[in-house]
Amino acid sequence: MFSPKIQNYINSSGQMQAFSRVNELNNYINSIYPKENINQTANLSAFQEILAESKKENKEPSVFELDSPPNVKKITPLPFGSLSKKTESTSLKTKDAILGYIKDASEKYGVEEKLIKALIKQESGFNPDAVSKVGAKGLMQLMPATAKSLGVVDVFDPRENIEGGVKYLKQMLDKYNGNKILALAAYNAGPGAVDKYDGIPPYKETQNYVKAILLQYL
Repeated sequence: MFSPKIQNYINSSGQMQAFSRVNELNNYINSIYPKENINQTANLSAFQEILAESKKENKEPSVFELDSPPNVKKITPLPFGSLSKKTESTSLKTKDAILGYIKDASEKYGVEEKLIKALIKQESGFNPDAVSKVGAKGLMQLMPATAKSLGVVDVFDPRENIEGGVKYLKQMLDKYNGNKILALAAYNAGPGAVDKYDGIPPYKETQNYVKAILLQYL
């Protein structure tokens, strides 16, 4: 989720044990953040909030159940098992098919399945026919220009949409040296905004977006 140093620290302590030691973990992060090429204040603040929320829950949130927080762009989810007639007749859009595409893209691009699932949950609620007010489409909410640049012809084809979305997420992860916080911020607001502010842009939607996905990812 975070830099190798932070992730190793969390893994070595046990994930849920780390959450119960918020102050100790925050102090550790404070000691190494100056060495990371990211915006210390914005990202540390977001991480502290995520830890606090996770401590309250005291359990791993389900990517299929956790609701989005207030002020985050919401698209009405299309729950598995209650799909539209059009979707029911399309085997490519079944739950098993979608999870298979996620697994394939994960293996192809080296991006964790649970991170992809968390992003899709936040973007579209796993609705392959979702369309946002600004024109983003499909499971991973690809904008037309972005989809074209990624070679996606049919954004409503789950396989193509996931392939393109994960490919783009991988590009952002590579750009920011594996930093998931910055990669997710760039997926939402664009890498130009992340570079401009040297961290998570001061946009409420983007800040809540990153926090919501990381909370689901945990």
